[in-house]
Amino acid sequence: MSRKSFQQSLDGLRDGVLGMGETVAARHRDAITALEKQDPGLARYVVDNDDEINELYLDLEQECIDLFALEQPVAGDLRFVAASFKIITDLERIADLATNIGRYVIETETELVPRSELVAIGESVGEMVDDALTAYAREDPELCEALAKRDDDVDGLCADATDHLVRNLLARNPNTPALEDLLADVNRQLLTIRDLERVGDHAVNIAARTYYLAEGDDALLY
Repeated sequence: MSRKSFQQSLDGLRDGVLGMGETVAARHRDAITALEKQDPGLARYVVDNDDEINELYLDLEQECIDLFALEQPVAGDLRFVAASFKIITDLERIADLATNIGRYVIETETELVPRSELVAIGESVGEMVDDALTAYAREDPELCEALAKRDDDVDGLCADATDHLVRNLLARNPNTPALEDLLADVNRQLLTIRDLERVGDHAVNIAARTYYLAEGDDALLY
């Protein structure tokens, strides 16, 4: 393959990753909207369409494998393909987390955390995903560094939401009827907080891979 054709393949891979990223980001937004509006129909849409993202992932994974195996990229090209391969894995996991949140919306009956708090976390991590994709598109190391610093803010929001949940639970009468159902909802809301935090972690991973791609420096990887 000529250098021009190879570059076209690399450009096509970048476009594919960004296209998958846009789909994943939209799916995350749908999950947060379903949470905010308590919309089981939208939540069900998120759950039922997870296979679409899995198919995008598998197609892009094969593109990366072909570029590794058939073209044997070197230096910067190798870093780009390797970073893209890792990034699509993070995107696929973000989509899985959106699916989880959709399920929690469908199944949860009792709110123990103010819905506005969960939505605020969801919007924050969604913005991180958007910025991580922008950083990848531009190979922008400064945006990567700024994004990584925002992770502590998300961790703080998650800790506050968990604290509110525990306080709310302790204030309830332990003899409440259907206690098992209540505890199941507690577990779902704890998982919601955890999964939102993980979305932020995956956004940081994308930024870290992009930083390595741009700078050849693994400082943001952990």
